[in-house]
Amino acid sequence: MSQAVGNTALAYARVWHQVDATDRILGKLAERIALVLMGKHKPIYNPSVDCGDYVIVTNCKKIHVSGRKEQEILYRKHTMYPGGLQETPFSDMMKKKPEEIIRQAVSGMLPKNKLRDRRLERLRIFPGEQSGILNANVMRSWHDGTLPQDWDPTKLVTQVPRILPAKYRDRPQHTP
Repeated sequence: MSQAVGNTALAYARVWHQVDATDRILGKLAERIALVLMGKHKPIYNPSVDCGDYVIVTNCKKIHVSGRKEQEILYRKHTMYPGGLQETPFSDMMKKKPEEIIRQAVSGMLPKNKLRDRRLERLRIFPGEQSGILNANVMRSWHDGTLPQDWDPTKLVTQVPRILPAKYRDRPQHTP
């Protein structure tokens, strides 16, 4: 009786999570995203190993902040020239780059180490409802933590069908 015990390849497999940011509080959402990007929701979590999952955030234009933060938060960046400090209020940032608000909030909640940039690459943020082709990868939705309603394991697409050139389409296909 031999069984694989411990850190198998399946334990390290990355899953795609989808989050709808409509009417969610920025800080609480960013904290939950950071935990998933780090992999703390998995039983094999190790701070020195990058075992987190992918996260897709949609509707980031509809996110909220609590209290008076909408008037008080300033996003700062510096051009590295004398007098080059640029400050952007939260309301202007929501109009111009709403995805950067969530990215900076999540970045602030991740550990400040060499894995931070690699973890942030797995965060995909979209201002609207559509997330493009990435929506086909989603395994979990965050409202209740279950699988999507239309998910069927028998219909998983693991390979993209090959499109043949026009001159080969009329020939009978050889199947091994």
